[in-house]
Amino acid sequence: MNLQAEESMRATPEQVWEVLADWEHQADWMPDVAWMRVTGTSRELGARILVRTRVLGVPATTDVLEVVEWDPPRLLRVAHRGVVTGWGEWRLEAGPGPTTRFSWSEHLTLPLGPLGELGLRVYAPVQRAMLRRSLRNLAALVARG
Repeated sequence: MNLQAEESMRATPEQVWEVLADWEHQADWMPDVAWMRVTGTSRELGARILVRTRVLGVPATTDVLEVVEWDPPRLLRVAHRGVVTGWGEWRLEAGPGPTTRFSWSEHLTLPLGPLGELGLRVYAPVQRAMLRRSLRNLAALVARG
């Protein structure tokens, strides 16, 4: 499953990145995340993060993310290494004035071959709406400073 969402934010890429890099507070703006915890000492490239993910509002699984690209304040890419595999990517581009264009891509797979693919396709509209809501939440959080 491939998902994408974009949002323009009234903040510089550096201001947005500061919020993104605060792993433990990402659940404040991501409605499908119950909590996140960094394991180990790295918080940047190579960091491993446990993510308690909600499915339809219910904490359902704890996934593992690994930061595989870290280029502040432009690019963050993670590999999904739990039940859900694939990768997610955040791209930040400076706009005119203090604005940032934020692009979020997710490329996900589930086990069980065609059955997993069917599950992702059925859930895709919910996930797309959640990405858009997350970006709106993030934009509001960043705007508040």
